[in-house]
Amino acid sequence: MSYSTADSLRPVTLDDVRGAQKMLTGVARVTAMEGSRHLTQLVGSPVHFKCENLQRTGSFKLRGAYVRIAGLLPEERAAGVVAASAGNHAQGVALASALLGVRSTVFMPKGAPLPKISATKEYGAEVRLHGHVVDETLAAAQEYAQETGAVFIHPFDHPDVIAGQGTVGLEILDQCPEVRTIVVGIGGGGLAAGVAVAVKALRPDVRIVGVQAAGAAAFVPSLAAGRPVSIQHPATMADGIKVGRPGDVPFAIVADLVDEVRTVTENELSTALLLCLERAKLVVEPAGASPVAALLSDPRSFEGPVVALLSGGNVDPLLLQRILRHGMSAQGRYLAVTLRLTDRPGALATLLGVLSVVDANVLDVSHVRTDPRLGLTEVEVELHLETKGPVHCAEVGQALRDAGYTVID
Repeated sequence: MSYSTADSLRPVTLDDVRGAQKMLTGVARVTAMEGSRHLTQLVGSPVHFKCENLQRTGSFKLRGAYVRIAGLLPEERAAGVVAASAGNHAQGVALASALLGVRSTVFMPKGAPLPKISATKEYGAEVRLHGHVVDETLAAAQEYAQETGAVFIHPFDHPDVIAGQGTVGLEILDQCPEVRTIVVGIGGGGLAAGVAVAVKALRPDVRIVGVQAAGAAAFVPSLAAGRPVSIQHPATMADGIKVGRPGDVPFAIVADLVDEVRTVTENELSTALLLCLERAKLVVEPAGASPVAALLSDPRSFEGPVVALLSGGNVDPLLLQRILRHGMSAQGRYLAVTLRLTDRPGALATLLGVLSVVDANVLDVSHVRTDPRLGLTEVEVELHLETKGPVHCAEVGQALRDAGYTVID
């Protein structure tokens, strides 16, 4: 498979995906397929995880990046490649380039997590930090390509990239031939498009459901308009699918072959990530957990067997800590409450006694005495509690009110 850079709008076929699969032999892992007992019970039929979070570089992005760079003409390889990414695509391009002996430069936002910057460097890329959002980083990378002649490797809007990502679909059909529904996260659309090309060509009866974060759901208005449209200020914890406009090439494929696109909330994403960690013992980033979030939000609407594609596991530990707390809060297992009490000796002990009776575990306590909203003898106390679910949270709140405390939030 060898295509020039100008050949960027040709259709993607099953033969392209099969050619990509041969090219990736010995490069990309055939990642595991793991069953989920918990989701199987909820859905009412078998649910499996396709674990691309265990792929080399921690996500599916290596597949498309390698196929794209391997397909460059000799003079294009000699000029080197450049990419822009906050993490997964950066690492995929860096490793693919190193394996193919091509010089790579990767632009990353200044606020990119240090582990992702370090990993990209270790894979062999020159990393340049530019801008505070991906759009600024992308513009810098494209400017660099124009100035130096380096080939810009788009994260999703190219047939070779889509063909590479489509190899995940071939593996799913091989590992779970009885599959009826495949659920996949959608950002720019490259992964969903590739999987759709492969799966629909061989099993047109398989339903493909795309999932977007509600705060970054560019495909929803795009599909309604019949063309890619941009959304302003996409916002979600799932940075892997935080894309403001679908790619032209994947959009056409998704519009034709993907059966449905759903959206999930931030609470659903964090709850899904927590489930993957606790029940499946899998570290999954928010974008990778989006198919699980969709299954949790409406489990009986999916015909099984179902395969949920966990697209990546690259999550910054500090962000993971916040997301897990968010997920525990969404499940009613973590409660933050602020209240006021009289500032006198023993007042805090009395409060803690009330919480002890209802078996709420205190994780953290903070006092505020100098806020102008407070009376001279008042203190504001913020409590972080470990709780046992929504019913227990309600019991804690009621116990505090019954004891005469004013709960602020």
